[in-house]
Amino acid sequence: QVQLVESGGGLVQPGGSLRLSCAASGNIFSTIPVAWHRQAPGKQREFVALISSRGTTTYANSVKGRFTISRDNNKNTAYLQMNSLKPEDTAVYYCQTVLSGTVWGQGTQVTVSS
Repeated sequence: QVQLVESGGGLVQPGGSLRLSCAASGNIFSTIPVAWHRQAPGKQREFVALISSRGTTTYANSVKGRFTISRDNNKNTAYLQMNSLKPEDTAVYYCQTVLSGTVWGQGTQVTVSS
């Protein structure tokens, strides 16, 4: 079973940028899809972006045009580049995959505030 660890969160002003990383353990990273989800206080977890093993990407409408998901299979890492951040992007961001069951990372906090 793969393990996922997120990093790169922090405090940023509106309009700023952050890049989140999702580091995977195991030796099958190149074969699995990776998704980013987020959960704001008092809200349910919501889908943000997905990248397939072939590199096909899908985005939630709320982040389309601002966020970019990518992966580096040689580094066993997926990324979420977040630009033009808004206060409503504030949440804990989790990476996730499905491999004989759903696997989640522990999350990284992103706070967008003046």
